Amino acid sequence: VQLQASGGGLVQAGGSLRLSCAASGNIFSSHVMAWFRQAPGKEREFVAAIRWGGARTYYTDSVKGRFTISRDSAKRTMYLQMNSLKPEETAVYSCARGNSYSTRAAEYGYWGQGTLVTVSS
Repeated sequence: VQLQASGGGLVQAGGSLRLSCAASGNIFSSHVMAWFRQAPGKEREFVAAIRWGGARTYYTDSVKGRFTISRDSAKRTMYLQMNSLKPEETAVYSCARGNSYSTRAAEYGYWGQGTLVTVSS
């Protein structure tokens, strides 16, 4: 499977962005799609995930209530709506596919190239 992330850019603190992750290849209902982010000089961290079938969602605590993960099965695309963005959330955001839910990046076998989100103060 190939994943293509897009939608990053420069936004002021408090602003919003919507990221997209378009998938080609197999995505089955058992798969989990996730967003991770990596800020400069920091470890990659889990942001949110969604079960492709059933659409159950998971979020890291710091984004709950502000970010929404969703997917359009027909378009084979996952989204991350990010509201009330903070400067410390400046990072490269990457999408990934895994066989089961995990917050560990190592559990995801397929990755997109990432899209840069810059939040200015």
